Amino acid sequence: MDFERLLAEHRTAAERYVRFRLSSRSDADDVLQEVYLTAYHRFEQLKNKEAFKAWLISIARSKCTDYFREKAAQLDIPLEAMEDRALSASRHGPTEQATVRETLGLLGDKDKQILYLFFWKELPQAEIAKQLNIPIGTVKSRLYTAKQNFKSKYPLEPKGANHMKKLPEILPEYKIEESSLPPYSVKWEELMGWFLIPKLGEKLSWGMYDIPSRQCDHIYDMKVTGKAMVHGIEGVELTARETSYSNKKEVINRTFVAQLTDTHCRYLATMRNDGDVRNYITFLDGDAFMLNWGFGEDNCGNETNLSPKGEIMRTGRTVKSIQKDFLLDIVGRYNVTIGGKTYDTVCVMDVETYNCGVVSEQFLDQNGKTILWRRFNRNDWAIDRYKQPWTELLPDNERMTVNGTTYVHWYDCITDYIL
Repeated sequence: MDFERLLAEHRTAAERYVRFRLSSRSDADDVLQEVYLTAYHRFEQLKNKEAFKAWLISIARSKCTDYFREKAAQLDIPLEAMEDRALSASRHGPTEQATVRETLGLLGDKDKQILYLFFWKELPQAEIAKQLNIPIGTVKSRLYTAKQNFKSKYPLEPKGANHMKKLPEILPEYKIEESSLPPYSVKWEELMGWFLIPKLGEKLSWGMYDIPSRQCDHIYDMKVTGKAMVHGIEGVELTARETSYSNKKEVINRTFVAQLTDTHCRYLATMRNDGDVRNYITFLDGDAFMLNWGFGEDNCGNETNLSPKGEIMRTGRTVKSIQKDFLLDIVGRYNVTIGGKTYDTVCVMDVETYNCGVVSEQFLDQNGKTILWRRFNRNDWAIDRYKQPWTELLPDNERMTVNGTTYVHWYDCITDYIL
């Protein structure tokens, strides 16, 4: 049957689309069943069978919209109202409606509900208490908490914020000392591998430093340029301007689209130049996207709420880990002294999931910001290209043993956050 054949061919694209939009796996499965059932019943109406994939995705988009409308109705938050109005009393003054909607999307259900009733419906607190059947004291408490949560997640910066400080040519000396204190949980919202938080108003510079010379090799100036939509999924566009430290005329410009939710941070698309053609690659493009930009099951992205799981165990320079496709864990607490400042950090390790043959350690402070990032190559990493094992290429560099295999320290990264 044509329907079964076409569905088998394009099912993965529909699954990837729905699971990108819905954080709940069970809800996504329910929506997908509705998508397939609707497609089956309407298949005879599809005149051009070559357009099956686009047609199937359009059904998935419609079903996802129905899902979110139902969720909004449960909270008594009409989508039309959320799209047409902005908060009337923001401490930042006039705000863009899209920015407000994005921030609301990061809040919990109770926060969204109380803010909607107070700001959109402009109900007095006594009336809110009556509608929700809760004491007025609870209304005051919930409203205060919701305002604070909104304020903490609102992306636009106060006037006069200073970024893009000049990165040093030579990496400052640093010292990493293991702490006797237990590691803490941390909210980590940086885009994996690029250090920028994908929120409106964010920008930063970071540098890559060769080891052992400590010489800066490349600098990346990054910023969020605005909101972006990829296959109906809302994110933000980021640009990265890469320059050689020794030759500022060597410039590479990159563009990404990424999405930050309350639980994950992920890439949605990337753009590359193929000659005079801009080639956009998205999460629906299979391995062309997933092998370079994907992370996590169904490319859910990296977790933002990090706590030690015990999946990676570290003692000194010896590391042992469980066998798992996507492995990222807090392995300990460390005091990192760099540039004359000492930071209380947790070390987040990635074992060959972000890049095959590579282990990284990322030291995050309690704000979830990177203090120091270090890369280690497996001894045989890219040996066809470099012709020697890394213990011979960099004989004096630090080594680490992971599950009995040797890895060699290659380079470090710092951002202007620590300057």
